[in-house]
Amino acid sequence: MYPTRWRRRVRHAIGILATAVTAVVLAVAAASPAYADDEDPTAQLKTILGNATTWLVGILAAVATLLLTIGGVRYVLAGGDSGEIEKAKGAFKSAGMGYALAALAPIVVAIIKGILGVN
Repeated sequence: MYPTRWRRRVRHAIGILATAVTAVVLAVAAASPAYADDEDPTAQLKTILGNATTWLVGILAAVATLLLTIGGVRYVLAGGDSGEIEKAKGAFKSAGMGYALAALAPIVVAIIKGILGVN
C-alpha cells in the first residue's frame, strides 16, 4: 500500500527519534550527582539506591513507551501485511513487559536493600 521509500523514511525518522531520546536520557543522567550526609555511613548507599530506583523506572518506562510507539507505527503502516502486523504485536508485547518491569523495579530495589541491610 505504501511505497518502500516512504517506509524507509519512517524507519529513519524512528531511528533519529530513538537516538534523540537516548541522548536526552544520558544528558539528564550525567547532570544529577548524588550527595548524602557524611555522618551516617549507610546514608550514601540509601541515596544511591533511591536514585537508582528512580532512574531505573524512568529508563524502563521510556524504552517501553518507545517500543509502544514503534509498534503503533508498524501496525498503522502494515497495510494488511501479516508479517508486519506480527512484528507490531511483538513490539506491543515488549512494551507491556517493559511497563511491568518498570512497575516492579522499586520492589527489586527494596529486596536488594533488605539483602544489604539498608532500610
